[in-house]
Amino acid sequence: MTPAIAVSHLNFHYPDADHPALQDVSFEVGAGEWVAIIGHNGSGKSTLAKNLNGLLAPDSGVVDIAGMTLAEETVWAIRAKVGIVFQNPDNQFVGATVADDVAFGLENRGIPRAEMLVRVQEALEAVEMSDFASREPARLSGGQKQRVAIAGIIAQRPDIIILDEATSMLDPAGRTEIIRLIQQLRATTQLTVLSITHDIDEAAKADRVILLNDGQIKTTGTPAEIFAYGPELLALGLDVPYPEKLKAALTARGVAMPQTYLDEEGLVAYLWTLHSTM
Repeated sequence: MTPAIAVSHLNFHYPDADHPALQDVSFEVGAGEWVAIIGHNGSGKSTLAKNLNGLLAPDSGVVDIAGMTLAEETVWAIRAKVGIVFQNPDNQFVGATVADDVAFGLENRGIPRAEMLVRVQEALEAVEMSDFASREPARLSGGQKQRVAIAGIIAQRPDIIILDEATSMLDPAGRTEIIRLIQQLRATTQLTVLSITHDIDEAAKADRVILLNDGQIKTTGTPAEIFAYGPELLALGLDVPYPEKLKAALTARGVAMPQTYLDEEGLVAYLWTLHSTM
């Protein structure tokens, strides 16, 4: 099966920078897969996102999206396949109302009005923002704004959605809300998700995690495999999930803890078993 995203030996260097932003980056994302790319600030995550839909042009390497090689003659067809939700939703708003904003991308693509109205309604229902259709986007909360930004993308029915630090400006409740929404959309639409983030809890929801460090892929694995490198992640300027922090604290107090990664449910089960044997 053709991968949704295939990147081969991608290199990018900003004109005034001392070091390349991306160095020989290669990876694939399968159709319907959720892959998270994590790394410290300045590791090249957002640069990579912009190279995937032609906002930046790589110095060398190949980007294939849905079987099309990214080039000047294919960039618009590829952008129809890929939707990007950026860090600050305010930068994406152009409509006077929520409904107008969701409709904007459809108008640009020449979608007939009757179909456009249906798509806008369906998209707002999907993100649970139908009651806010006539509101001004500026008057929404941070989480609501991000929901509208996602609605504007899914109304265009892309095959792939890229979340470029899309939850970083939200509070913990807002982040949880957006991640739950993406999980629901993926379950109902078979959406391919590429989540570019430094939020470890967001990355934990992915099928696979790619660790980017100084523009290079350091390692790839399941969330459990990646988070098992707890101290190394800290050394790279990344956080670790709460269960890993709790394991470290308990180990320091002399409690025998497993070396493998445990999510919250797994850690609770382990501690319950440990308690019952004491």
